[in-house]
Amino acid sequence: MSFGLQLDPPTQPSGRNWLPLAIAVAVVAIAGAALFVVFSRGGKNSSKVTPANAPLAPYAANLKISGVAMSRSSNFIGTQITYLEGHIANTGSRAVTGITAQVLFRDYTNIVTQNTTEPMQFIRTRIPYTDVEPVSAAPLQPGKDQDFRLVFDGVSPNWNGEYPEIRLIEVETR
Repeated sequence: MSFGLQLDPPTQPSGRNWLPLAIAVAVVAIAGAALFVVFSRGGKNSSKVTPANAPLAPYAANLKISGVAMSRSSNFIGTQITYLEGHIANTGSRAVTGITAQVLFRDYTNIVTQNTTEPMQFIRTRIPYTDVEPVSAAPLQPGKDQDFRLVFDGVSPNWNGEYPEIRLIEVETR
């Protein structure tokens, strides 16, 4: 029997714990994806530029816009959002299933300083907050009217502050 000093056999050095690094990479990837979605409104609803002299949609003469008002607010990252709201009436004989509006912001010399094309959205509820949906969700029937909203992530700093020109360049009907 030996009662001498006993040493534990040397252990293999353990590998690096990669779990915290993997979690950090996943968090950064999710944050990046979220920012991409917030800042790039891709697809059919994305803003596009249309020439300021683009022809109006043929059915646009049957859609009367009134009661236009503008407001601003800040989003969660501090960017100014501009809202253009109004009322639109269908005086024609067809149901409207989609409206694309071109909005022209002008400077003090009446030159177009911002030209934005947006799909119009109808306001469905206002309490407890304003909720909007595409025109196609509840088409605008002949003889009916509806409140609408257009949203702009930014407005040119050269804008003269007057109400912009709203041009209906695409109107889908059935």
